[in-house]
Amino acid sequence: MTRATARFRRTASALLAIILTFGTLSAGLAAAPAAHADSWRDKQYWLAESGITKAWEVSKGAGVKVAVIDSGVDAQHPDLKGAVVGGFDVSGSGSPDGQKSIGAKPEHATLVATMLAGRGHQPAGSTASPSPDASGPGPDGIVGVAPEAQILSVSTWLGSPNPAGKSDQDQIPEAVRWAVDNGAKVINISLGSTTPQWPQSWDAAFLYAEQKDVVIVAAAGNRVGGNIQVGAPATIPGVLTVAGLDRKGVASIDASSQGISIGVAAPAENLLGGIPGGGYAEWAGTSGATPIVAGVAALIRSKWPDMSAKQVINRIVSTAKDAGTPGKDPLYGFGVLNAEGALKDPVPEAASNPLGSISDWIRVHRRGNVGAPSVPLPTADVPSAVATLPEATVPAVKAPSKRDSALAAAVVVGFALLFLAIIAAAVFQLRKAARNPRPAQEDPDTGTLDRVHSGGKT
Repeated sequence: MTRATARFRRTASALLAIILTFGTLSAGLAAAPAAHADSWRDKQYWLAESGITKAWEVSKGAGVKVAVIDSGVDAQHPDLKGAVVGGFDVSGSGSPDGQKSIGAKPEHATLVATMLAGRGHQPAGSTASPSPDASGPGPDGIVGVAPEAQILSVSTWLGSPNPAGKSDQDQIPEAVRWAVDNGAKVINISLGSTTPQWPQSWDAAFLYAEQKDVVIVAAAGNRVGGNIQVGAPATIPGVLTVAGLDRKGVASIDASSQGISIGVAAPAENLLGGIPGGGYAEWAGTSGATPIVAGVAALIRSKWPDMSAKQVINRIVSTAKDAGTPGKDPLYGFGVLNAEGALKDPVPEAASNPLGSISDWIRVHRRGNVGAPSVPLPTADVPSAVATLPEATVPAVKAPSKRDSALAAAVVVGFALLFLAIIAAAVFQLRKAARNPRPAQEDPDTGTLDRVHSGGKT
């Protein structure tokens, strides 16, 4: 086995172990029977706290298709009635329409979809029209961030061995290309791997999405799932990577990894969503933070249909509320999501995507031609190889302890006193030499200046 082959197999193994950022933090997923709005809607704190209810005054996502690349959305869930308008299975193990729940976490896609574009539902026997208004009386169930957006369900089998034998290296690029070709303006990828690297076979698909002006939003990953640093595909340049916040609005210890590719942070704990069969669950993880941000992207694309993907991303990150270390940092990215600002604030046009470009990355790291064809290449025509992505992790900044601060102060004072002592000694020697001037003598052995005589014998 060659060294290159060994490296490739290690990378492939890490990707096949792809942890569907399936944020569902161990004990965080708890199924529950259907409930009325007063017991579920009131718990959707992110709708108000992230400025989403205010953003609804401008847009609710009408006319925008959002592809959910995940485990297959249950279109029969009462809160998704009319929301799922199409789909496709890329795993070979699901239903042709992509709406069968499959994989290691079959409920995952439905949780994501309801948070993104849930429409709630009317109580049995009610004839009133639905109203996605979280601040007052409304339908039962979950209302998504973009309740008028449309969902495309692209089912994948990830997190465990695929019965059809199709790996993530084939599924992910095929899913992205299908979503682009079928009208998705936003793609939600709430999954991630344990490595920042990605197969070269993914390059063409993400480049294709960039060239077709599609916004891709991906989860940063969860520490509790083993993702200390952000993993692919959230490390791909141009992708809007979402980190997670706890209930206090601080970077989540369990539900968020860190890395230089993070664009924005959103709520990731104490989340609610629908599960296959019409039920609901509480869950946590950047998997849930991602559809919140993808939903905001859909609101923007609905309000400004002609706005480019890079400008949509720029609106989201430039209106985010700065947190952590001033400026962009590896825990919060540009800051905490501010949906109202993203929909209402004046934002200068950006010259480029603030999160980079896969086109530029390929030019530098693959040394390839970025002028890719306008139609997607078959996966077989794009050879896999170990990616050359540089280290993506930047250590988190920690506040110094009192002991460290005291020690640092003592060191500074010590150096200052030493410096003053040296100056005083130099002044003393100069004055002494001025009173008894004698030429310096050259050492005959070394040819260097040896010492200054101050009188007497030597």
